[in-house]
Amino acid sequence: MSPSSQYKFLRQAPRDGLSTAMQPSRFQKLHIDPWLCTFLILNACLGLTVLYSASAQDVGLVTKQAMSFGIGFAVMITLAQIPPKVYQAFSPYFYAFGVLSLICVMVFGEIRMGAKRWIDIPGFGSVQPSEFMKIGMPMMIAWFLSRKPLPPSFMNVVISLVLIGIPFLLIAEQPDLGTSVLILASGMFVLFLSGLSWKMIGAALIGAGIVIPIAWEFLLHDYQRQRVLTLLNPEADALGTGWNIIQSKTAIGSGGFSGKGFLEGTQSHLHFLPEGHTDFIIAAFSEEFGLIGVTILILLYFAIIFRTFQIGMNCFHNYGRLVAGALGLSFFVYVFVNAGMVSGILPVVGVPLPFMSYGGTAIITLMATFGLVMSIHTHR
Repeated sequence: MSPSSQYKFLRQAPRDGLSTAMQPSRFQKLHIDPWLCTFLILNACLGLTVLYSASAQDVGLVTKQAMSFGIGFAVMITLAQIPPKVYQAFSPYFYAFGVLSLICVMVFGEIRMGAKRWIDIPGFGSVQPSEFMKIGMPMMIAWFLSRKPLPPSFMNVVISLVLIGIPFLLIAEQPDLGTSVLILASGMFVLFLSGLSWKMIGAALIGAGIVIPIAWEFLLHDYQRQRVLTLLNPEADALGTGWNIIQSKTAIGSGGFSGKGFLEGTQSHLHFLPEGHTDFIIAAFSEEFGLIGVTILILLYFAIIFRTFQIGMNCFHNYGRLVAGALGLSFFVYVFVNAGMVSGILPVVGVPLPFMSYGGTAIITLMATFGLVMSIHTHR
């Protein structure tokens, strides 16, 4: 039986002993990919610029975000120095630590705004363990599948789904449907890239079609169902649940082709746009920089994703290829979900826009993922 078309992702990469011996460059000695690092720096600079305007020129907020970027880059460079074989060996332990942390959240987690998602550590502050699984999930599934023949057998697929399902259910119970779906997707991407057959993919889609109505009736909370209904008709409660989407669309549309200009946005500065410096920051950005600015931002995101895929394709081992490919697809989902909810084509789920929305934990986590990607690329 011939490999499925997805398996080309694995087969097209060069093997050990087939590549031409080359002297490592200065960046390779530092274990830094110059292209990916440049794209990340540009994105960070753009994010700080937009945050300054969207936060009503709050210098303190921008300074905290800049410090988060600094810590994030330090974490990225540090993690890039560690060989991928260390990450591969460490993957099951990191996954187990993440699952144990999620269980701790259920037992004695800190409740904020009706959700139990944080653990308060004395002397350190609050920690959100679900962020750990954004890295731990693809690492674990890649570790499991890379030790087996690829494409994976039916039994290995079932075991992978169990490993994916445990954190997904624990995070969805907090409740945090947005993060749980993102983590579910990161694990499924590893399965897809490992050469999952189209028959299995078709069966999974049919299964999802059966599960979704059941989840709507018995698993989703009332506020989660309300978000979906608001997406379909935001004008039904224009001053309540539909306010966020309506004001976001107004900000995006008012930007036009070239935007109103830096610091000239009205929706965010007059506080019509809710959470303009966090979840809805792309709406504030679109109002001031218009279609031209959004196009530049999307191209910058595309460059990061494309470079991550390149690194995965050129990797010499299955673990690295699967992890890099899954992290690249996961990054795409983060961008797509945030842009989709802000523009009114997806429900509002509270997913920040990578490197743009205010929030130190998300930035450091993303930088850590790209540190792992750079490690895969520079350790030959």
